[in-house]
Amino acid sequence: MALLGIAFDNLTLGETVNRIDAMIHSGRSHYVATANVDFLAVARRDSELRSILLNAPLVLCDGTPLVWASRVFGNALPERVAGADVVPELIRLAAEKNYRLFFLGTSDDANKRAIAKLREQYPNLLVTYYSPPFRSIHEMDNEEIIRRIRAAKPHLLLVAFGCPKAEKWMAMHHEEIKVPVSIGVGATIDFLAGGVKRAPLWMQRGGVEWIYRLGQEPRRLFKRYATDLCFFGGAIIQQCWSMKRRKRSRPSRRCTCTVQFNTTWQRVEAALSLTKDSVERDSAQWQELGDANRHVLLELAETETVDSTGLAVLVHLKKQLQVSGRQLVLLSPSPVVWRALRSMRLENFFRVASDALQARALVNGERRDSGLPQLSQQPV
Repeated sequence: MALLGIAFDNLTLGETVNRIDAMIHSGRSHYVATANVDFLAVARRDSELRSILLNAPLVLCDGTPLVWASRVFGNALPERVAGADVVPELIRLAAEKNYRLFFLGTSDDANKRAIAKLREQYPNLLVTYYSPPFRSIHEMDNEEIIRRIRAAKPHLLLVAFGCPKAEKWMAMHHEEIKVPVSIGVGATIDFLAGGVKRAPLWMQRGGVEWIYRLGQEPRRLFKRYATDLCFFGGAIIQQCWSMKRRKRSRPSRRCTCTVQFNTTWQRVEAALSLTKDSVERDSAQWQELGDANRHVLLELAETETVDSTGLAVLVHLKKQLQVSGRQLVLLSPSPVVWRALRSMRLENFFRVASDALQARALVNGERRDSGLPQLSQQPV
């Protein structure tokens, strides 16, 4: 589901923990973003953060207003998956499976108190921490931070730098530190330490936890919340307008299907209607495209309708392909698709070509730069 240009993973809390557990076992480095309304507001004006969220291996919906908004677009996210709820479950998982934890950020006192409380519940918990001096991301002693993390060899890194500093730091260093999963946790370590209290459960479930936080820190949060509220309302209305369904003169019967392929690439025709219904109908084909070890050249010239789910599946397909060093190239997007991409500020996220020959030239140019073999021109 794509909201304001960011594609969210459609997961419950339990499914999220299982996905992160699988990431730990994968042997690769990942970073996880828990995005709320403020994230989207910041990402709208910060292109670097927007790119980081678009490329994140896992983006969780940490905001009840986002769940409500997803219902408007006909593909409701199942529930809010807040960092403050995910982290206790990950700590329980770590205690069960002897995963090593590393707390990075917040204060030395908060880390010590949080770890002491956790060890009352999980005496054998393997956890280390480091509270670097508060500085900008480029002024931090990153060599020392990375040295400490590598020495501890954690399975899970909880980064409490705040948004967007945590997300930018993880995106910059997650490959270098070689930690299976890094996740930005906001004030969660302070919650665990007892220094900051969470709202009552009824306020969390009712989507008004922000009111409780505002009461705790009115001077710091009032301007941010007021700005976010104005931005979010207007941006959702804009997305509703740009994504509104237009009546079709005939039902769309064309499915997404591969029409040409060889060992390194495949040309695919997208469905005429790239919407939630067609994505669900063609789900096996979309999964196959992501799993196949080939570049995907996706024909969109005849696509007449696209919605937030259709855009989200394109974002996820690109991320799936990137994991195996493959690329997604959009071929001749129709005016409807272009309008949708521009409205969600995604027009620069994808590679675009006018035809298959130009697409293969684009990909081959990048492969020449990296020293990789070029794509074959012979289809099967």
